[in-house]
Amino acid sequence: MTTFTFTRTDNSIVSRWWWTVDRWAIIALTMLIVMGMVLTLAASPAVAERIGVDPFHFVRRQIAFLVPSVAAMFAISLMSPEQVRRFATLAFLGTLAALVATLVIGAEIKGSRRWIGLGPLSVQPSEFVKPAFIVVSGWLLAERQRNPRFPGNLLSAMVYLFVVAILLMQPDFGQTILISAMWGIQLFVAGLPMVIVLVLGAIGTVGAVGAYFLLPHVASRIDRFLNPEAGDNYQIERAMDAFMSGGVWGRGPGEGTVKRILPDAHTDFIFAVAGEEFGMVACLAVVLIFAFIVLRILSRLLQENDPFVLYAGVGLTVQFGLQAFINMGVNLHLLPAKGMTLPFISYGGSSMLALAFGMGMLLALSRTRPGVGSVMGGGYR
Repeated sequence: MTTFTFTRTDNSIVSRWWWTVDRWAIIALTMLIVMGMVLTLAASPAVAERIGVDPFHFVRRQIAFLVPSVAAMFAISLMSPEQVRRFATLAFLGTLAALVATLVIGAEIKGSRRWIGLGPLSVQPSEFVKPAFIVVSGWLLAERQRNPRFPGNLLSAMVYLFVVAILLMQPDFGQTILISAMWGIQLFVAGLPMVIVLVLGAIGTVGAVGAYFLLPHVASRIDRFLNPEAGDNYQIERAMDAFMSGGVWGRGPGEGTVKRILPDAHTDFIFAVAGEEFGMVACLAVVLIFAFIVLRILSRLLQENDPFVLYAGVGLTVQFGLQAFINMGVNLHLLPAKGMTLPFISYGGSSMLALAFGMGMLLALSRTRPGVGSVMGGGYR
């Protein structure tokens, strides 16, 4: 039987990838993907039965999404930082055009136009815009540091405002907050004066307050979070029932009952299914895996001398960690309700592919590379 091994003297692209990529992060990601398949298998049959399709309809579709997602993540992780920058720029232009198209041809669902139909599939362009934007913004900020005459900060702000304007026109306030947080942390890491950071934070706060008074659906969600009796909190209440029912060790695989009446049990509230069937121990394991990935990659990035790699990598890491935090916070009623998937665990084609797209770039940027440029004069190798 033939075996495949990589030696440090092997100069093939896959061998170089193997010896430079963060293998511990890949192991942790693999664990998340396996957990996601197990939880999809646990949560989705009840949802499928409720809507009248085959019990394993969502499981098969998740596998169909997973295969190209993993392949894309691997292929992108082989790239150099310069290739990542070029790839993200092209992807950003394409996904930005798709984001604009949602305002014209997007399907209206619950008062928002966020999806574009592609035959039997539906794609949410905003999911793909996030990682592409953060890499493009990281490049602009890094180029400004390399060449003080280059208006990188201004261009980054203009691109940010354009993306946010389209998201608010859909409207999608949740994605707007997420992108704003990613961009704000990028600016902080890039060394923007604290006065400007505080001014931008104040503007964001004013915007959030304005959204509360001007957008009824935003006000409704915040009111229901602060006062559960102010409106319909059915999914949140059922999610809390699931956690209480599961206790420390859970009811056991397949023994959960709340998933049968929880509409989004396989997507936004899959963490609640984990709590009921596998208990608090499994939920803590999920939290620790996410924390490990974020801290592990940040520790590698903070040793980086190339400003582009640092800014883009930090932004992508924040996206990954913050999205997981928001999803779990909503499930536990620690944050206002927001439809956001749990990375690599929730069911969803656009989410899975977009996360693989972003994580592939993050794995590529966090690879060990000898001879990177300095922060003040670094090039992109």
